[in-house]
Amino acid sequence: MKIAMIGTGYVGLVSGACFAEFGAEVVCVDMDADKIDCLNRGEIPIYEPELDTTVEKGVRGGRLSFTTDLAAAVRSADAVFIAVGTPSRRGDGHADLSFVYAAAEEVAAALDGYTVIVTKSTVPVGTGDEVEAVIRDARPDAEFDVVSNPEFLREGAAVRDFMRPDRVVIGAHGERARDVMRELYRPLFLIETPIIFTARRTAELIKYAANTYLATKITFINEIADLCEAVGADVQDVAKGIGLDGRIGSKFLHAGPGYGGSCFPKDTLALVRTAQSAGSPIKIVEAVVAVNAARKKNMAEKIIAASGGDVDGKRIAVLGLTFKPDTDDMRDSPSLDIVPALRTGGADVRAYDPQGMGEARKLLDGVTWCEDAYDAAQGADVLAILTEWNEFRGLDLARLKSTMAAPVLVDLRNIYNPDDMRDAGFTYSCIGRADTPAAGAPE
Repeated sequence: MKIAMIGTGYVGLVSGACFAEFGAEVVCVDMDADKIDCLNRGEIPIYEPELDTTVEKGVRGGRLSFTTDLAAAVRSADAVFIAVGTPSRRGDGHADLSFVYAAAEEVAAALDGYTVIVTKSTVPVGTGDEVEAVIRDARPDAEFDVVSNPEFLREGAAVRDFMRPDRVVIGAHGERARDVMRELYRPLFLIETPIIFTARRTAELIKYAANTYLATKITFINEIADLCEAVGADVQDVAKGIGLDGRIGSKFLHAGPGYGGSCFPKDTLALVRTAQSAGSPIKIVEAVVAVNAARKKNMAEKIIAASGGDVDGKRIAVLGLTFKPDTDDMRDSPSLDIVPALRTGGADVRAYDPQGMGEARKLLDGVTWCEDAYDAAQGADVLAILTEWNEFRGLDLARLKSTMAAPVLVDLRNIYNPDDMRDAGFTYSCIGRADTPAAGAPE
């Protein structure tokens, strides 16, 4: 089976490398010549665990290659995957589908024989119909089917998610297209992965419904955390107590500074706009979008409060800049709201992230970039943990305290135990739990 994968971002590169691992012949296409040159040199342009070895294995085995020549890749392909970006459109929040339609036009010009065109990008309901119309208008003679095959990859675990997914969703109308998709995913049939075949529009909506539900769950526990702080309860115990209910489950019940990344922010907003346009608004998702946007800004206020209500002239150490660990992705990260607010307040911000500083430097001004957590903490009046990287979970608290000007730690990910922090001599502020003064300090 021969595949052309259009787009070499998180979705396209991971999917292409993993299909090659399944035994398909995959050509990954991108219009960015520098990115293709980088990949052909064996350099991975994004940080994603296991991706480098998966790509290297596919290239070494002759099953994975990279090119800017879309037409050549499409002509020889049995299936063409469109895995380009669908960012929020400026001004109205709808998904920007210009890259999808541009890819469809180029695919149409290159089609040669029956081909399955697969939308792997996250797209609103009805996009597959539009892609089909674009191709049909350009090539009335072409023999093809358009299929929706949404991805459910978590950044930081994308390769594992592709190789052993919870499910695969395929929206296809013809049996010929379904047969091609069955063959592509045959290795997953062998390990009894649930493969769900639906109508195309249903598949498109499944993706948005899944991401929006998870974003709603995150936002729910964040609001419960605020209530816990107000009434003196512990959000982690609340999360455990409700998560043990099989109808609810424990995943995505971790209070924090709000969701970010490449999917949840744009997908929740796109679903809101789609529902409004269809005359069927989803009020709960509208509230999720608004609450999450406000929460990220409120987290800066939490750090300022821990600084005595004013950060002007104070040194704030920030650990973690990416929206989650095990990625270098800065898209819609809470740090993009928090750090500028601290800088506006007059703070001297020293920051460190294990993988994200290359991207962060492009997005955050006036920050001192540090070599590690202890370098960032040097002379700090407050240290704030924004991302729960593993290396921040076992910090040497005695060393940290001796390095800082004042032992004040704001933990926006609840990775430390309040009693341990108190005993270590820290004034500790976290999410959804009571602030803890240092041992011996006045309550």
